Amino acid sequence: MRFDTLKILLVDDNQHMRLLLTEMLRAIGVRNIFEAIDGGEALQMMQRVPIDIVITDLKMGLLGGIEFVNLLRRSPASPNPFAPVLMVTGHSTMRRVQDARDAGVNEFLTKPVTGRSLVHRLTLLIEHPRPFIRCEGYFGPDRRRQVAAGYKGPWRRDEDAIAIDFG
Repeated sequence: MRFDTLKILLVDDNQHMRLLLTEMLRAIGVRNIFEAIDGGEALQMMQRVPIDIVITDLKMGLLGGIEFVNLLRRSPASPNPFAPVLMVTGHSTMRRVQDARDAGVNEFLTKPVTGRSLVHRLTLLIEHPRPFIRCEGYFGPDRRRQVAAGYKGPWRRDEDAIAIDFG
């Protein structure tokens, strides 16, 4: 995989975390790294630069990661609602992971970050992108990661079949 052509935006209010991620990205060959200290600055940066992948923290000052991803995915003024987003955080409770997923985050990475885990998530974003889904209340990558081999039919959830009016 050629990482040298990617344009990656790091969004984190912690300068030390941005520096650590920058060094890891440079070590794997990424040359075009942009930085923002919160979601608002990230959206402005994305208006000026065509970003390939966004790596964002969950908890930030003015505009946090969840709010940023919600705006990126759903705002009519979004510079790129389809941009792949990797959320990196130390707040990895199930509720936080679900909030990130429901906002439209593609991948989630828990601190402390290792070079191996970062490369793995970037590889998933690039080599195994999930299709985007638009439905009432959600726009983002398909949240379903597994497809049952023996599945037959158009619906994936029991409540979907109940909601159908066959009359």
